[in-house]
Amino acid sequence: MPHSAAVNSERQPYLCDRLQGFGTTIFTEMTRLAIEHQAVNLGQGFPNFDGPGFLKEAAIAAIGRTDGTNQYRRMAGLMELTTAIAEHQQRFWGLSYEPGSEVSVFAGATEAIFATLQALLNPGDEVVVFEPYYDSYRASIAMAGATARFVTLRAPSFTYDPQELEQAITPRTRIILLNTPHNPTGKVFSRSELEHIAGLCRRHNLIAVTDEVYEHLVYDGQHTCLASLPGMRERTVVISSAGKSFSMTGWKVGHTCASEQISAAIRCAHQFITFCVPGPFQLAAAAAYRAPDSYFRDLVQTFKSRRDRLCEGLDKLGLKVLVPAGTYFVLTDIRPLGFTSDVEFCRMLPQKVGVAAIPPSAFYSQSDDGSHLVRWAFCKTEDVIDEALTRLQKLPSLAAK
Repeated sequence: MPHSAAVNSERQPYLCDRLQGFGTTIFTEMTRLAIEHQAVNLGQGFPNFDGPGFLKEAAIAAIGRTDGTNQYRRMAGLMELTTAIAEHQQRFWGLSYEPGSEVSVFAGATEAIFATLQALLNPGDEVVVFEPYYDSYRASIAMAGATARFVTLRAPSFTYDPQELEQAITPRTRIILLNTPHNPTGKVFSRSELEHIAGLCRRHNLIAVTDEVYEHLVYDGQHTCLASLPGMRERTVVISSAGKSFSMTGWKVGHTCASEQISAAIRCAHQFITFCVPGPFQLAAAAAYRAPDSYFRDLVQTFKSRRDRLCEGLDKLGLKVLVPAGTYFVLTDIRPLGFTSDVEFCRMLPQKVGVAAIPPSAFYSQSDDGSHLVRWAFCKTEDVIDEALTRLQKLPSLAAK
């Protein structure tokens, strides 16, 4: 699920009005600096290791098939995969979906988000979005001709103000867009928060779009699907991806689960974007979703250990660590070391320290809300995390200057 454009005030002469203000991503800049200075990259969120071998074997076997697997496939996804996803939703979240008409496959969760918003929004509609937000949300809303209305999750607890959320809903509101577990804060929305959001959706006849790509990466608390709450299944689009749960982010296999009528609308948009996803990766993803419970338990333990390793190291450096309940990102407050600008800090880091991170102010409508925070990724092997922490020992002396 790669990140899209950060906001840029410079006008681009050939770019349509809808996308003016969306420039080069902050991830492109930070990756360039990491490469230029041979920095340890704790910025962009992808593992520096591959997922389980049985998935590679399944993909290789699928490529070798001669039954048309390598040709155009069913637009909504191979039935082998949609059935496996439906089984997964029932197994983990108690949600029942019909594989043929209510489960659809996309080229990653980002395309699923884009197709969903293009299908369900009219120009002039409004979408309520929690910020900081995954940055493709804002661009996808803009390309649909709609408007985003933001509700801020504020550090250190990243709770939201219920009254602020209620006031963000207007007669033009069509969708509430929710990401839980939440990138970049690591917040896992509580049951009471989800019940409040569900109540607003029912009261105002809104559609909920839930981005749940980190559904299996929860260390504290419990993930709850909004669609499982009373009256929400028929008005919720559940979006997830095999990339995060199985450490194969480059395979780009995402999905939606929604009612038959909503799914039909989303598929109408999907057929004109990517049409279909590579067949071999779909068959491998079907094997992934049927992995034994032990796989998912081990996944959580592995990432929890790496979370704790990085958090403890950052804390010893003097940064204020906001320990995440989920995902594979951690935010730190950089002010205890005397830094006040996340962008300046992250531009300095690769050159002077040899580590790359991400400034999360790019994920806010008002960048000052996140300017004292920095995001670090712990979806890395222990040796990479340790090397980053060793290099970061230079930070306190830089702050003293």
